Amino acid sequence: MNPLLPELCFMPDAEAHVMPNGRLYLYGSWDLSGNPGYCSGVMHTYSTDDMVHFTDHGVIFENTEEHRGMPWSQSTVLYAPDAIHKNGKYYLYVCSSCGEEGVAVADHPAGPFSCAEPVIGADGRGIDPAVFVDEDGQAYYLWGQFSLHGGKLADDMKTIIPDSEKADILTEWEHGFHEGSSLRRRGDKYYIVYTDISRGRATCLSYAVSDHPLGPYKKGGVIIDNVGCDPKSWNNHGSIECFGGQWYVFYHRSSQNGQTCRRVCAEPIFFDENGMIAEVRQTSSGAEWALSPALIPARIACRMMGGCYITERDGREVLLVSGGGHWGQRDWAEYRYIDFGDGTLSQASFCVRGSGSIAVRCDSGELCRVSFACEDCETVTVPMASASGRQTVWLFFEGEFVLREFGFQ
Repeated sequence: MNPLLPELCFMPDAEAHVMPNGRLYLYGSWDLSGNPGYCSGVMHTYSTDDMVHFTDHGVIFENTEEHRGMPWSQSTVLYAPDAIHKNGKYYLYVCSSCGEEGVAVADHPAGPFSCAEPVIGADGRGIDPAVFVDEDGQAYYLWGQFSLHGGKLADDMKTIIPDSEKADILTEWEHGFHEGSSLRRRGDKYYIVYTDISRGRATCLSYAVSDHPLGPYKKGGVIIDNVGCDPKSWNNHGSIECFGGQWYVFYHRSSQNGQTCRRVCAEPIFFDENGMIAEVRQTSSGAEWALSPALIPARIACRMMGGCYITERDGREVLLVSGGGHWGQRDWAEYRYIDFGDGTLSQASFCVRGSGSIAVRCDSGELCRVSFACEDCETVTVPMASASGRQTVWLFFEGEFVLREFGFQ
């Protein structure tokens, strides 16, 4: 289910890595609910063995006034990290909002990671580190915004080998490169996934392909665009990884009617015979084929239009409808995909607070309509038309209210 993590866990910029123990680990920044600024001074990691259930390993690195994990940094805010395993050690690469870059070391993929040291050759020169260890054991390091730099890492995993550095591996004018590179290998091809601004906002994750880790790279196309996840969404940042024989793209969606409070999501991706990746849609089901119809949290809407958005109320994530329309049309939210089974479901329920109406449609037609007026959170139930199999569901809104969850029984 998307988002992958529990309510009010805001991990953007996710780097996904399968570590030697077979589990997939997510490393990312950490946004704070209600904070309009990007990121914070802590980093968390979560791991999974099935892409459904995630274990919280807590704070793995900290750069705050109390615990300066980057003691030379001019800032305590930590931007997008990356991590890798080599020779029995785990390396966490971090950067500050001022462009300092460092590496911390641990004996376990979930840390805790020790006090970082500067990455010599990259420290102070930009944000968003990316690390990759090739099949021959050579490590590579990428960093930068608008223009991507990279080079080989020495055996100490903290020094860029000077004569290996290459500039303009990707650029904004040629590839739409905005920030956030991530390097992977598939077969004999190398893929850099990056934040692409070519569609006007930095909402796309795109990819470029090369025969060598440091290029030259040719742009392949967009993997996913998170446009529509929130009225004010601005950026996207993530990675691709193969887990259990399936490749996934990991990306984030904004919430709370702003550019931050970003939540990590994932979608299966597919390569054609030429190694090209088809663009995929945002979904609510994520790595799962479809979701159970019985109880659907409103917070997992994959697209919204108009003035509605996901926000926090009383310590819960809810969908807020504020009565605004979009070019004369009602606000709406999309849930892709819901499994209606054999078509025997007969009623729909909505946990709401406020006044308004909801009309529900799916791929096969209209399911139901409901109107309500309630001062406290109540569950209202109405009959519904028949639907079967996997469907996309759209909720069309009028009024001013909060929707916590809904379902079909």
